[in-house]
This record gives sequence, C-alpha cells and structure tokens, in this order.
Amino acid sequence: MARSSSSDKWLKEHFDDPWVKKARDAGYRSRASFKLLEIHQKDKLFKPGMAVVDLGSAPGGWSQIAVRLVKPGGSVVASDILEMDPVDSVHFIQGDFTEEACFNQIMQALGGKPVDLVISDMAPNLSGMNDIDQPRAMHLIDLAVDFAEQALRPGGALLMKVFQGEGFNELLQQLRQNYAVVLSRKPEASRARSREVYLLARDKKA
Repeated sequence: MARSSSSDKWLKEHFDDPWVKKARDAGYRSRASFKLLEIHQKDKLFKPGMAVVDLGSAPGGWSQIAVRLVKPGGSVVASDILEMDPVDSVHFIQGDFTEEACFNQIMQALGGKPVDLVISDMAPNLSGMNDIDQPRAMHLIDLAVDFAEQALRPGGALLMKVFQGEGFNELLQQLRQNYAVVLSRKPEASRARSREVYLLARDKKA
C-alpha cells in the first residue's frame, strides 16, 4: 500500500531531525532521551540511590538516561504494554500498570523501596484530529497521575508529558493540590509546533 504524502512528510522530518541524528550517534533509543536530560540538568531530577518507575517506557530512551543517573544504589523499573528490548540494569515489566497484578509486580521489583520518582513520556497514537487526540492523551495522563498517587512516597516527584488543550488547566489544579511545586518545561528537543510540554510535580503531599 502506498504511503500518504503526510506520512512521507513525517518520515522526512524525522530523519532530517538533528535530535534524531544526535540520539543515533549517542546510542540512545529515541530523541526523547535529550528531553529528559535537559529537564534533569535544569531541575536536578535524579539523584544516586533513587527508586524510579518509568511508565510507558518503550522503546527505552528514558530508562537509558534514568538508570545511569540513579547509580550507585538506585533502581529503575520500567513498564509498558508493548515489548521493550532489555536496557542494562533496568527491570522491565510488560503489562498494563493500571491492573493490580502489574502494579504489584512493579512494586515488588523495587524490593520494598518507596518510589522517589515516576516518569512518563506516554502519548497516544495521534490521528491529527484534536477532538480525538486530546481526550486520549488526557486519559493516559490521568492514569500516570493515579499511579503516582498510589506509588510515590511523600516528598516524591512526578514528571510526565502532557498536551496543552482541553483538560490541561484542570490537571494543573489537581497537581497543585497534591504537590508543593508544579513546573512546566518545554525542552529544546521538543518540536516547536508540538503542543507537548512536560509537567514536573515535586514534593508530593502526604
């Protein structure tokens, strides 16, 4: 089946993207690795010894960064409904983290350590139609927020990709009720035309 002109345009943009080339050269699995690195450099997100959960982790670009920055003594558990090639020292669990069995597996993999940080770069497959894409995106965001509410220790943090649009202001309000500090970040590696931003909610209230 012939590709559409829009998919041809996306492929050209993707392979011409300097961040994609930089990721390939650095051995990272996705350009998103640079987004996480930039946020960490600005906000000192990771510390050695931390217990981190990476939601919707495939293909593993964020896990690659996280596991490096929590050494020594830290641990990273990654989860996705999709398969993910192994990342050295990352415990990967394939499954739906909203299901009790998968949630319990994630917590068991941490060996009883309280979760310091939840990270999520999840996004739905985009159709290009905002009326469809925004509710799908907000649904995934709600799932990440709910997971963090259950799993994070008091004082812990949540970093997640969100899309500006319907539901965004309500999300900000909810996070500000549950966390002492909520910051918005737009890394350089994010495409300028993308509505994506990253929200960092710090110091979870007890």
